[in-house]
Amino acid sequence: MEKLMQYVWQHKLWNTSQMHTNDGRRIRVIDPGLPNTDAGPDFFNAKVEIDGELWVGNVEMHIRATDWHRHGHDRDRAYDSVILHVVEKDDAPVFRSNGEQIPQMVLACSPHFHDKYMHLVNNPSSTLPCAAMIKDIPQLKITEWVEALAFERLNEKVQRIFALYDTFCGSWQDICYVTIARSLGFGINNDAFEMLARRTPLRLMHKHSDSIFQLEALLFGQAGFFDTPIQGADDYYLRLAREYRFLSDKFQLRHMEASMWKSFRVRPQNFPYRRIALLARMVEGGFDLMNRILEATGEKELRNLFSIELSGYWSTHYTFGGAPAEVPTRVVGNASIDILLINTVAPLYYAYGSKCGNYDIANRAIELLESLRPECNSIVTTFTNAGIKCPDALTSQALIQLRRQYCEARKCLYCTIGHHLLSIAATQELK
Repeated sequence: MEKLMQYVWQHKLWNTSQMHTNDGRRIRVIDPGLPNTDAGPDFFNAKVEIDGELWVGNVEMHIRATDWHRHGHDRDRAYDSVILHVVEKDDAPVFRSNGEQIPQMVLACSPHFHDKYMHLVNNPSSTLPCAAMIKDIPQLKITEWVEALAFERLNEKVQRIFALYDTFCGSWQDICYVTIARSLGFGINNDAFEMLARRTPLRLMHKHSDSIFQLEALLFGQAGFFDTPIQGADDYYLRLAREYRFLSDKFQLRHMEASMWKSFRVRPQNFPYRRIALLARMVEGGFDLMNRILEATGEKELRNLFSIELSGYWSTHYTFGGAPAEVPTRVVGNASIDILLINTVAPLYYAYGSKCGNYDIANRAIELLESLRPECNSIVTTFTNAGIKCPDALTSQALIQLRRQYCEARKCLYCTIGHHLLSIAATQELK
């Protein structure tokens, strides 16, 4: 409830008839101040006029006035700068550490506003409680919010790349190698693939880039797949395992636990084995994917970078062992390539352009996302059914960000859509 009071105060959604101190002095808020998310008063540098006298300082809020004493603010000099104590229930006067009484006012949230907020945040996570109301929100508000969300999501991915930039001392090939490896997990095995790439660094892989056999031995061994012999192991598996034991002893390698890899309820074509084989193929002959991404002149060239076919053992196997079968030679289809372009190439463009001060390259990220078709998933479907148009991948990324970071977290107070609906609920009560 205190959070709602802070929201009403920050956005000035109060009834002017409420604006007086508990001893009857008239209050006019010139500036509600800046919200404080750290320790200390709730709002900094507020400007409040009390009976015509200007007060400048901080504002503290509580459900009950007695919370001021219960929290020890009356003994804390950090709260001596409070010029107004805002409460829902006035059950005691409040004082600074020097004994001075602080002006206090009651700011009760309207029942309609409270009910609207509870309706939004207490719905099951599988539903979109504001779905029926989205159509009534001005299109410009939605468009601006979607654009902000798209950049928010892109920035989160870019921050991950910036962290890799520091780790690898600015080596963009290493950054690209770890980033593409993570993306090959396609959600379910992202963390496992990133760990595999980190434990099998590019400098080690380049020592054996002329041998796909040794590259596969390194990657499958580091993935932990040779730790426990599999039932029905074939000759290729056994040869790879022997090669890995040799390389592991030579380079003092430490492999992952095979249990980190997830295959439950995963279709055979999405098993991690063929994706690991794909990573080996990308390194074969030397890994220079970052250069090729930067040199690509359009979406078609970018798609060709990931339209890789497997040969040899992995052209007839989904996993180790078993009889050979007819399997697709391409590891990733067009829909999966879309995901790689969205989650890997676009963030790499934006991060590289930002670090190098080349905004033409950074803009390629936005142009690429706007050129790609939107992702097809339940999140996008939920919002399109509610009336939000989704013409491209930039928008679908925004909708995923909205769902993951705001709807599922029940941060309706910080969502433009939620803010609009709650503002209407608050102002309706004032009329």
